[in-house]
Amino acid sequence: MRPFGYERDDAEVRDLARPTRPSRVAGVGMAGFCDRGMTADRHRRVPRPAVTLVVEFGAGPLIVDDAVGRQQRGSLVAGMGFGHGVIRMRGENLECVQVRLSPVVARAVLGTSPADLDGTLVALDDLWGREASRLREQLGDASSWEDRFALTDALLVRRRAERSPSVDPEVARVWDRIVVGRGLVRVDRLAAEVGWSRKRLWSRFQAQIGLPPKRAARLVRFDHAAHRLAAGENPARVAAEAGYADQSHLHRDVMAFTGVTPSTLAGEPRLAMTTR
Repeated sequence: MRPFGYERDDAEVRDLARPTRPSRVAGVGMAGFCDRGMTADRHRRVPRPAVTLVVEFGAGPLIVDDAVGRQQRGSLVAGMGFGHGVIRMRGENLECVQVRLSPVVARAVLGTSPADLDGTLVALDDLWGREASRLREQLGDASSWEDRFALTDALLVRRRAERSPSVDPEVARVWDRIVVGRGLVRVDRLAAEVGWSRKRLWSRFQAQIGLPPKRAARLVRFDHAAHRLAAGENPARVAAEAGYADQSHLHRDVMAFTGVTPSTLAGEPRLAMTTR
């Protein structure tokens, strides 16, 4: 295991970790964290262009509030972009494995479409039943983060193998183009590339990915800009190179996704995500 980092102050001791090897399922990223005193204000998670799975196995419980005040306790799944709002995580003596799923593989792994998760937090037990409880028990018994990542990955591999691909090749290609292009793409051109009408692409993409292509591209562009801001880059430069019309345009997008200004985002590394 390679430690991702430690943060210590009077209120908390937090340990963040990443696996040393990538997942055997393409489009999956993982991280782990344990926390002795976790408050909502200090642990905000900004929207990501991925479906997020959080498996808690500590004394907990993990409590998560979404952008509109709904609450979920325990292991959960959050849809693409969290419904375009920050979620807040809190609790004490928490230990969790966090998984980021590309929407291209999310349905096969989770057993439900990303479109059914948009804007919602769903209990993992509701999706996986006893399988979720068994994974929590295994994670709690494991002696290291590397073992926990291996256990989680083995389950993801098995679930992925049990289901046939649920995303059209054309939809997968368009998603890849959006990600590679960091959101700076034209939907009509993407439709032409795969030989579909714009209307058909819009319908199939939203049904399988969970967001319409233009909204997905906006989320990917924001994600790229947010990581650069959290890394301390100049907002004006980020705006120019990330495809925003100007710095005010970037400001509006960051406010819309996070509820804070770009300068606040840059000064709060906890708003940067733990997996890329």
